[in-house]
Amino acid sequence: MPDIIKVEHLRYVYSPGMPDATTALDDISFSIREGEFVGVIGSTGCGKSTLISHFNGINRPTSGKIYIGGEDIWADPSQIRRFRFQVGLVFQYPEYQLFEETVRRDIAYGPRNMQLDEAEVERRVREAAAFCGIGEDMLEKSPFDLSGGQKRRVAIAGVLAMEPRVLVLDEPAAGLDPEGRDTILSQIKEFHRRTGTTIVLVSHSMEDIAKYADRVLVLDAGRVAMFDETAKVFARAPELLALGLSVPEVTKVFLRLREFGLDIPADVYTIPYAVKTLLAARERMQGKAGQTC
Repeated sequence: MPDIIKVEHLRYVYSPGMPDATTALDDISFSIREGEFVGVIGSTGCGKSTLISHFNGINRPTSGKIYIGGEDIWADPSQIRRFRFQVGLVFQYPEYQLFEETVRRDIAYGPRNMQLDEAEVERRVREAAAFCGIGEDMLEKSPFDLSGGQKRRVAIAGVLAMEPRVLVLDEPAAGLDPEGRDTILSQIKEFHRRTGTTIVLVSHSMEDIAKYADRVLVLDAGRVAMFDETAKVFARAPELLALGLSVPEVTKVFLRLREFGLDIPADVYTIPYAVKTLLAARERMQGKAGQTC
C-alpha cells in the first residue's frame, strides 16, 4: 500500500528564539501506509500530541516536512485548509468541541464548512451518526443534554462526517467508564474495517493499543524509539518498561512465566494469543512427557 502520511526530519520547537524555547520533536522520520491502524504511545510529555497536530497543519514544523498522500502540506500555505479536511483530528475530551444547538447541526458543521450541498451534508450526517451509534431520536437534542459517552460519540461523528482520508484520535476514550470505552473503540475499529480509512490512535492504554493497532509508534523525549508491528514492539517489553511505559497486563504475566523458566514467547500481548500460546506450551510439555514414558 502507498504511504498516506510521511514525516521527514520533523523538528518542532515551542517558543523558538526565547529563553524558554523547548524542543518537543527532534529529527523524526517515519511513514504510515494507507489503510493502516497505527497506535502511538509514549510517556507524558514525549511529544505525542505535538506530533499528531502536525498531520493536519495545526502545528507547522520548525524544520522538516509533512506529506499527506504524497503532497507536502506546507508547500503552499494557502492550501493548508484542504489538508485539514483530509486529516480529521479528534482531540482528547472532544466533547468540549461541541457548541451547536442540536446534535444534527454539530455533526453537520464540518461538511457545511466544506461547502457541500445540503443533500450531501444530510447524507454524511446520517451515515456518521449511524457509525457512532447515534439514533434518529438523538439528532434533534441539544448535545449538552447528553451523557459523557454520548457527547464523545457526537464529537467523533462530526469528524467522520467530513470523510477524512486519515482519522487521528488523541485518547478518544479518556475519562469514560469501561463500557463507554469499549463502545467508542469498537465503533472506531468497525469504522476502520468497513471504510479502510487510515487510523492513528494515541493512547496510554497498552491493552487498547495491543487490541486494535497493526503497528505501534513509540516516542521518547521527542524522538522515535520504536516503530514496528504490534507483536514485535510488545516483544521488547523490557525496553518499553525502561522507557517508563507500561505493557499489557497479559504481557507482564508472560514475562514472569518466562522468568520461571517456562518455554513461551515474549511477544504475547492479547488474551486470545495468550490462550493459544498456553495451549501450545501444554501440548509441548505433554509430548515431552509422553516421550520419556
